[in-house]
Amino acid sequence: MTTDAYDVEALLRRAFTPVEPPERLSERLDSTLQSLTDASLDELEGWELRAMKDPRNWVRPVAAAAVGASAGTALVVLRVRASQKKKQQSRNPAIQARKTADAVAAEARKLLRR
Repeated sequence: MTTDAYDVEALLRRAFTPVEPPERLSERLDSTLQSLTDASLDELEGWELRAMKDPRNWVRPVAAAAVGASAGTALVVLRVRASQKKKQQSRNPAIQARKTADAVAAEARKLLRR
């Protein structure tokens, strides 16, 4: 007694079909995360230890460190995922985990060198 209008399974299948993101989304996200990381580093470079005696001056450096750490982590994850998609995936989970860990370490070193 089901009709096409009430076929819930077909409606759900249509609703949950994968949608490809725009091609430039990854590039825009990468550049935004990079600019956030750079801005937080600039803020932390201007930080003076003498001013830290007053707790009211702690907000900006703490916020800059949090934003920089979050953006840097997201940037590493984004770049590792992009490089993993291009390469052949291994069926062995241990090998794949080692390759992923190596890629994360390499991307983190690149960001820390800046």
